[in-house]
Amino acid sequence: MAKGIGFFLELIQLPKQALLKDLQLDSNTYDLEGGYSRRWIRPITTKTEGRNKNTQSLRNIKHESLDGTVSTSTKLNINKLETSEFQRIEYCDVQQQLADNRDLASLATVIVFDIETTGLSRENERIIEIALQDLLGGENSTFQTLVNPERYVPNSHVHGITTHMVNRPDVPRMVDLIPILLQYVSSRQKPGGYVVWVAHNARCFDVPFLIKEFGRCSIEVPPDWLFVDTLPLARELMKSGSKLSSGVSLQALRQYYEIPLVGSAHRAMSDVNILSLILQRMTFDLKLPVSSLIERSFKASDLINLKKKKNSS
Repeated sequence: MAKGIGFFLELIQLPKQALLKDLQLDSNTYDLEGGYSRRWIRPITTKTEGRNKNTQSLRNIKHESLDGTVSTSTKLNINKLETSEFQRIEYCDVQQQLADNRDLASLATVIVFDIETTGLSRENERIIEIALQDLLGGENSTFQTLVNPERYVPNSHVHGITTHMVNRPDVPRMVDLIPILLQYVSSRQKPGGYVVWVAHNARCFDVPFLIKEFGRCSIEVPPDWLFVDTLPLARELMKSGSKLSSGVSLQALRQYYEIPLVGSAHRAMSDVNILSLILQRMTFDLKLPVSSLIERSFKASDLINLKKKKNSS
């Protein structure tokens, strides 16, 4: 484990202690007996030194998971004009810039994320949980919340999230959550940098769901968000002669790297913690620096344009 983390941190030039501290699954986040603690309180504050002073602050996102009670209390002051102006900023092609200057990789904010949904159809189903972890670590480096889909949840047997847990007035709807999510990610972003989102099966599942949810709310996915899918990396690992033979699912990779399961499988934060550790080990085994990950990345607009092309053909 240590050499994988060390290799990954050296490549992205991050302080090793910050990530190691944040990856510890302490009793503030998880019940040490396994599974989510009955009450997890994670205050989220955004410190944007050197950035827009008008950026809103978020505090007191409170979750109670196993008993089905979730309450979210936020202080939110959204300036819609500023958000709109931010989304109109034209960003250069990061991949091309990186090809010319590999030092740009140090400007990346690497965020591992996962979602849970009411089903598999990106067109008809809805997100009901989202969790993410900034691999830089430090205070407020994780974000997790249930999401109110305003509909019945038919697949609670998969993730353990019931209709009663999410269809509540104190659980944020996606239209309420997206401005909070944008603000949180902006608070983690390095000045002049960009965000690299990492998920397992991101291209076919997580990112299309995000695009659809943003679209329902008439909000554009920020153009400086890049996405990396770890599923192709797992396939490369399998072909490289490794002893990974039981498949390329997240759980198969967890078992291959002998990562203990803490919490419930198929809950967003549990899967994020697992993938954070898997990512470090896979990039070590495949000798992939962050610059190589970025070269393999895609944008939300890539998937949107591909869909339009398929629909028009």
